[in-house]
Order: sequence, then structure tokens, then C-alpha cells
Amino acid sequence: MITPQRISASLLLTVLLLFATEVRAQPLLPVTIPLWEGDTPSAVGDQGDDIPTLTLYHASPRTRTGAAIIVCPGGGYVGLAVGHEGNDIAGWLNSIGVSAFVLEYRRAPKYGHPVPLMDAQRAIRTVRARAEEWNVDPDRLGILGFSAGGHLASSAGTHFDGGVAESSDPVERMSSRPDFMILGYPVITFVEESMHEGSRRNLLGENPDQDLVRFMSSELQVSPDTPPTFLVHTSEDTGVPPQNSILFYLALHKAGVPVEMHVFEKGQHGLGLAPDDPAFSAWPDLAETWMRGRGLLAESGV
Repeated sequence: MITPQRISASLLLTVLLLFATEVRAQPLLPVTIPLWEGDTPSAVGDQGDDIPTLTLYHASPRTRTGAAIIVCPGGGYVGLAVGHEGNDIAGWLNSIGVSAFVLEYRRAPKYGHPVPLMDAQRAIRTVRARAEEWNVDPDRLGILGFSAGGHLASSAGTHFDGGVAESSDPVERMSSRPDFMILGYPVITFVEESMHEGSRRNLLGENPDQDLVRFMSSELQVSPDTPPTFLVHTSEDTGVPPQNSILFYLALHKAGVPVEMHVFEKGQHGLGLAPDDPAFSAWPDLAETWMRGRGLLAESGV
């Protein structure tokens, strides 16, 4: 016999289940953390721009794949396009089940090489060290960057180490090698005519040593251990010409590194997700297909 008490209990249970479902459906709020607890290495002050940070955008527990990506906004190594090349990118990544970590790295005029690369490497190590806590797979950790942020990302993919096993800092024991790279209209070369002079000057100074220039030209630093890479650019880009991506593609291909590149006919520099561009806005779907094809978005138990 169905009693009023049973009906009330059933209704209460239904309401609670609906509420729980709604809560799970809500995106998790981003959280910003410093890359280093306590003193920041190589800092020249203690202001906001002296403290590199990661903003955590966790994928929903309902959709997360376990994959994670460090996001490096562009800005010529002097600014940061955190909106359309950072937070917006994190939203897209979350929508396909990828946890995103937007990196605010140190920049000119206070900071040049090697500090931005140090920050990127620390970001990769941090996510690996806290992978279990953050429900990500430490073996499916990529890096994504645009413009000068693409140079930083490609630098992380060509200058890395396996960590310092004897370090007292557990983060520093982690490898700094990303497992894959996604580069949007990236600065790559500092030696070719197609280089972005402002990025080179802000990172390396007015008259850098030529050995350093070559060392930080990513197309010259590719090896068979460089991570698989997805590249996207436009032919109309006059800010960072497409030759940058092409040089990197050729170097990766020659080294036997898996690589995919898309060069769109139309589109200026700095488009991000390009929601108002019917052509270039196709690149996120292409990148997702590439990631799926490489098994990076396969569901895991994290």
C-alpha cells in the first residue's frame, strides 16, 4: 500500500537526485595557484608579474578523459592574451573532457630567457606531481600555445629533462617533457627572415649571442624525442608568417616525429578559437580529431 509518507519520501529522493545531477553538470570554478610555494626562483620582486601562476580549469567528472593541457597565451613575450588565447581555450578543452591549466608566465621587460621556459617546465612538472589529486593522467599531458606562447610551448617540447631524482622538491623530480603539443600560429624561428623580431628581442635582448639565437630557434632543436605535434596557421598571417609552422613541420617530419599541420588560406594573426571566422574556426574540431586519433582522449579511470 502506497502511503503519503512513502510518496513524500519518493518525491524527496527525486528532488535530491535532480539537484545532485544539476550540481554535477555545473562547470567547476577555476582556481589560480602560484607555481612555487614561498620564494620564486629568479624573481626580481614580489609584485603580481613576478609570480607565475597556473589557473586550473578542471574537466567535469561526467566528461573528463584524464587528458590535460598546459595553455600558454601569446603576447610577444611582453603581454598575455589570457582571454581569447587562455580562458576561452580552457573552456573549449573542458568541453571535450580535457582539464586545462592556463599559465601566466613571466615576461619582458622584467624577464627574459631562461625564465619563461623555466615557468613552462615548472607548470608541466606541477601537473604531473599533482596528477592524482587533479584526476589527470600524467602520461597524457600536453602543452598548447599561440604566437609567442607557441614559441614557449615549442621550447618546452624541444628543451626538457627527466627531472632531478634526488631533489628535495617532489615537483622537481618530475619530467618536464610534454606528451604532445598543439601550436597555433606559433613563433618558431629566430634565425630566418620570417622570425618575429619583437618576440626575439623581448626574450633574448637587443643583440643576443648567435649560439643562443640558434638554441632558441625551435626548428633547429627538434629530435626524435620531440613530442607529436599539431600545427595550425594561416597564409595571410603577416604578424607571424606561416613559414614558422612550415619550418617546424619539416623539422619534425625529418626527425620522424608524428605531426599534422593545417594552413588556412584566410585569417589574420591572433584569432584564437575564431568564433566569427567560418574557416579558421574549424581548427578546434581538427585538433580534437587529431587527439582522438592518437588515443589522447580515450576515457580512463582517473
